[in-house]
Amino acid sequence: MTLKQRTIQLLEKMRATSPLIHNITNFVVMNSTANILLAAGASPVMAHCMGEVEEMASMASALVLNIGTLQEDWVDAMILAAKTANDKNIPVILDPVGSGATSLRTRAVKKIMKEVKVSVLRGNASEIFSLASADVSTRGVDSSIGVTDELIEAAGHLAAELNCIVAISGAEDIITNGKKIFRVKNGQPLMTKVTGIGCGLSAMVGAFCAVCDDGDLLSATAAAFGFYGLCGDHAVNVSDKPGSFFTAFVDALYDVRKRDIQEGLRVEGE
Repeated sequence: MTLKQRTIQLLEKMRATSPLIHNITNFVVMNSTANILLAAGASPVMAHCMGEVEEMASMASALVLNIGTLQEDWVDAMILAAKTANDKNIPVILDPVGSGATSLRTRAVKKIMKEVKVSVLRGNASEIFSLASADVSTRGVDSSIGVTDELIEAAGHLAAELNCIVAISGAEDIITNGKKIFRVKNGQPLMTKVTGIGCGLSAMVGAFCAVCDDGDLLSATAAAFGFYGLCGDHAVNVSDKPGSFFTAFVDALYDVRKRDIQEGLRVEGE
């Protein structure tokens, strides 16, 4: 099965079944993440209270953890929810927002990865590099590091070490399990000018993994990246300004169909 076929298969299943995606995410993006998931066909829930995260995670089809507006008690809630997800074999997606910017953020991500099994680690180049190398720092959510051979090698080692998928978003997206690499070339620079689109990608990975019944989370993650970037390609044809671009992007998440994927998905590594 090609990645185009895989993307069509998972997208159609998501739209038919509306999987529940449990998000423990930051205050900045809760609304946009919910709208992104709804437009694509999934069912979002935002729940971070210690008193309910275990119950909520047990009902979900995927768990998405995002440390964007980090609080220490949220880390405990994330770990509690992820342990429940691990027990029920529910995919866990971790977005290490700003890892490397402060020691608190880097420690929090490493603590989560140590205590629970993460299915997919999804970040930008500098965030991923900060976890793969102690010598790299970042300015926060911005990525100033391009996709280099050194980064790809580091991501591969990290994926093998954690036994997970490492997915790096950038001008060219890299998705690897330490053995195989997908390169996705869809997407638009304007996507970096709207707060929450990157975090929404992590949620979309969760939605695609939620309907992946065969265990191939590598291709499911690559499919999510390709679909998401393709929606950006469609949206920029409607608007080249950030505010209206986001509206067009959400519309594209709702509108993109089989033919669009067949004609527009640009990926290497099948």
